[in-house]
Amino acid sequence: MYYLAPTLVSTHQISDDLHDVGIDDWYLHVISRDEAGLRNEKIHSSNWLETTDLLRDGFIGANIGFITGVLLAGSLLLFEPFGGVIPKVAYFFMVAVATGFGAWVGGLTGIENESQKLKRFHKEIEEGKYLILIYAHKGEGENIKTMMRERHPESRHVATDRHYINPFGRVERRRRKAKTDQAFE
Repeated sequence: MYYLAPTLVSTHQISDDLHDVGIDDWYLHVISRDEAGLRNEKIHSSNWLETTDLLRDGFIGANIGFITGVLLAGSLLLFEPFGGVIPKVAYFFMVAVATGFGAWVGGLTGIENESQKLKRFHKEIEEGKYLILIYAHKGEGENIKTMMRERHPESRHVATDRHYINPFGRVERRRRKAKTDQAFE
């Protein structure tokens, strides 16, 4: 679940309340342009796997490398430009090396890019708001939403991602405005 909080004080209170309902730091990450403020308040910050496209672009690069390796190995096997002296295991290693190289290049590209899942919140983060990512197990979501509505009306539930770890999954951004959302703006 993605929540936007307007201030560092509010984010700290939300973090404490989430700890009270059983959410560990491992399942709670905050994305902000004020990393120093998060550290000073001892709020668990996000990591580069969450904020960059390393995984997504790494998977894409690995797939491109795999396809390229298969095409290269298949061409060498089919046309035998070296007269068939290449051992069969070498073709496997060609594909493996091409896949690894593609993953490496894709990962390097991904480190430079903002996560596709977070791009839609870029404006709010740059404006100084705090994006809180809460990883909840099945059955915990409603308790967290209830607690957030009751204790933190200043925050706003802005999106849900069923599987954050899946770099190709879609984030469903909430479009409707609730009464508490109007007060947030």
